[in-house]
Amino acid sequence: MERPSWAPQGIDLSVPSVSRIYDFYLGGSHNFEADREAARRAMEIMPGLPKIMQANRAFMRRVVRYAVGQGITQFLDIGSGIPTFGNVHEVAQAAAPEAKVVYVDNDPVAVAHSRAVLEGNESAVITAADLREPAAILSSPEVGRMLDFGKPVALLLVAVLHFLTDDDEPRRVVAELRDALPPGSLMALTHASTEGGPLTSRQGVGVEGVYRQATSPLVMRSRGEVAPFFDGFEMVEPGLVSMPDWRPDSPGEQEDPVVYTGFAGVGRKA
Repeated sequence: MERPSWAPQGIDLSVPSVSRIYDFYLGGSHNFEADREAARRAMEIMPGLPKIMQANRAFMRRVVRYAVGQGITQFLDIGSGIPTFGNVHEVAQAAAPEAKVVYVDNDPVAVAHSRAVLEGNESAVITAADLREPAAILSSPEVGRMLDFGKPVALLLVAVLHFLTDDDEPRRVVAELRDALPPGSLMALTHASTEGGPLTSRQGVGVEGVYRQATSPLVMRSRGEVAPFFDGFEMVEPGLVSMPDWRPDSPGEQEDPVVYTGFAGVGRKA
């Protein structure tokens, strides 16, 4: 298999990566045949996956604009993936030129490509780290240089917590990050689920099976399992809802039912 010039040395091109599968769903070009094959298998079970990923990105953009509207211009985006058009720094810096963004990802392709995209941008940076180790993220030189924890920060956990198994203690991870945030900070997250949407639990199990062969397994959680991630936060209206229902740009628009898969919410730290 030929290694493209943008692919860092030392990565196994035959193992699908969740961030490169996501890139494929979004129409990106930074993915390999193993990623595309895994994505196609998942799409056979759940054909609407690309639309779900687009709904995640649309939610992320609305959250960034909301945060800027609340006077928050510092963003910590963990599990940021491979940058595509309309990424956090583009949305934030269009609304507030002084906005600062730290991206975090554990995929070498995502990190390398982000560095290339962010070259010359003094107010956005990426660090290679894993959500499972919040202390390493918070103590990274990039976070120390870019973010001032004396002022509110927007923490973005978009489409990433469902890649932590219960053994990874996701509630502990989120609590550690929450405890580091200053008062007035926001946390935004989305999480995969078969509850409340059009997908059957059988489809959910099928997709989980595909992701078990990738760099991170996928864990669907119920609304009751997602809500405790917001312990210690006050929920921002309208609360924990389907992605299209969180402060839509044009209310009442008919969406493909598949985008009502999973949950989205924003909490404010008092």
